[in-house]
Amino acid sequence: MITYDDFLKVDIRAGRVISAEVFPEARKPAYRLKIDFGRVIGLKQSSVQITEHYKVMDLPGKLIAAVVNFPPKKIAGFSSEVLTLGFPDENGKVVLVSPDTEVPLGSRLF
Repeated sequence: MITYDDFLKVDIRAGRVISAEVFPEARKPAYRLKIDFGRVIGLKQSSVQITEHYKVMDLPGKLIAAVVNFPPKKIAGFSSEVLTLGFPDENGKVVLVSPDTEVPLGSRLF
């Protein structure tokens, strides 16, 4: 088991997708996202394997949740700065975690 203090070490924030593009260099089908986390955190980029449930043109404007305090990860020459969160569906394809009501950009999950 973890403690609440352990949970608070994972900084999960709300962000809005600003842009999305196909990421052809990735080994598995993926998109590159630019996400706005508000004034304090700013713009971050993320690689996401969500092509089964989302079209690239439908992603801008979508609210998402992401871990913002992991170190960047290089993926096919791209620096993924945040871990965008999702749950697997019954076939293991990712469904994004998204607030169902507007929240301020950069709001922390707790």
